[in-house]
Amino acid sequence: MIRISNINYPLTLDETNLPEFVAKKYKLSDIRDFKIVKQSIDARKKNDIHYVYTVDVSVDNEDRFIRKNKAFIKAPVNYYKPPKCSANGKKVVIAGFGPAGFMCAHTLAKSGFKVIVLERGEAVDERIKSVQKLKDEGILNPESNVQFGEGGAGTFSDGKLTTGVNDERIGYVLNEFAKHGAPNEITYRAKPHIGTDKLRSMVKAFREDIIKMGGEVRFSHKLTAINIEKGKLASVCVNDEYEIETDTLILATGHSARDIFEMMKNAGANMERKVFAIGARIEHLQDKINYAQYGDVKDLLPAADYKLSVKTSTGRNVYTFCMCPGGEVVASASENGGVVTNGMSVFARDGKNANSALLVNVTPEDLPGVDVLEGCKFQREIEKKAYDLCGGYFAPCQTVGNFLLGNSCDAEVKPTYLPGVKMCRLDDVLPQFVTDAMREAIPLLDKKLCGFADNGAVLTAPETRSSSPVRIVRDKDTFMSDIYGIYPCGEGAGYAGGIMTAAVDGIKVAEAIICKEITNDEN
Repeated sequence: MIRISNINYPLTLDETNLPEFVAKKYKLSDIRDFKIVKQSIDARKKNDIHYVYTVDVSVDNEDRFIRKNKAFIKAPVNYYKPPKCSANGKKVVIAGFGPAGFMCAHTLAKSGFKVIVLERGEAVDERIKSVQKLKDEGILNPESNVQFGEGGAGTFSDGKLTTGVNDERIGYVLNEFAKHGAPNEITYRAKPHIGTDKLRSMVKAFREDIIKMGGEVRFSHKLTAINIEKGKLASVCVNDEYEIETDTLILATGHSARDIFEMMKNAGANMERKVFAIGARIEHLQDKINYAQYGDVKDLLPAADYKLSVKTSTGRNVYTFCMCPGGEVVASASENGGVVTNGMSVFARDGKNANSALLVNVTPEDLPGVDVLEGCKFQREIEKKAYDLCGGYFAPCQTVGNFLLGNSCDAEVKPTYLPGVKMCRLDDVLPQFVTDAMREAIPLLDKKLCGFADNGAVLTAPETRSSSPVRIVRDKDTFMSDIYGIYPCGEGAGYAGGIMTAAVDGIKVAEAIICKEITNDEN
């Protein structure tokens, strides 16, 4: 096939017209196969916004076309495939069924491992009801919520699949997601996303596939203890009720499984503090974000997003994270007596508001004491302060104008957080170094995105769970912790930062286990 890059495509044409457009532009006849490889939006010049495509086409006399046109190259063939072995039913236990967990389980099941997944939360259909109960009635299920349950925290998010990591496994992950029900466009969009609605059906399809390959997925089954004999894993305890003998445990429990951090600390595992971030969710009218990004052609394009960052005068990094076009701010607590916010969008991104985390980095040096879990304590104290201030799972909220200048201005944006918000000072919840950094950063970010500092925008706090404050150290070659047989994996263990990197890390851990089995067979 021939690869053609940098095809400028008008906004007024539908994507279904692309093959005809390419054939006419490059004088190609008898196109047999046509595949979109990449699509992006070029919005650098507001008077000339257009799509940019890369496509692969199959035609007669391909070599002749390549010689005649420098825009053509031979389409590269670069398909990653995970290694395989004959595991013959060897038992492995995976704690957690988020992107790291289900991609690890899926990869291992293909090699014949007997996979047993322990997920403390509920299956996705029941989990949706638990999440809704917190929104409607202010009643939290600590074991099944936005953080815990089938699909992990990403199930209730925008389902963003962008990553700055360049890894050969990324294309494989996107193709597997599409095979399991995600929209096919994720395989070529420059900024792919699934949306919470599509994610829910996709994770169910992964679960069904793993079960067909002989695996098990046990919901409401929580890893509660690990049994170590002579420095090696011997078994795990589940729900404090039963034991599973195994010499292989993958910890893919996510960034909010603080009890797992405690468990590993008490077992003597090597762990370290890491940089994380806290802040608030900022909401604007989506239509204003669209205009700021696209100008007068905003109605011809999908809901606009943004990604912004700035360094303050003190050297503190402030940045936006997990921006959700047309989304809502969602109650994301996982512990009784604490308030946590996050963002979520459906695939259509058709809500009235845009929201994003506005985060300030927290370094190990910002924390007191020497306890490796001091970051978890720091998060928990902020979450509890918000709960106590609002008298429950209502969230502290403040207009940007009031936050910056003390102005008593009305909120142009209606906060989307449920069960509801309480208008108050965010300084009563967040540490001073965080609010100081946010106050300095918001006007600077407004210079990058006009309207970011609108007085009528709203800040809802606290956002404390963007990443894990701790890393469970693992060997760079074996991927094992210093407790033999335990494999820290994904975002919670400190090795990922979103759906894509977590999924890739799940595959990497699976590869390490497969290669170990291959080596054992050879010996």
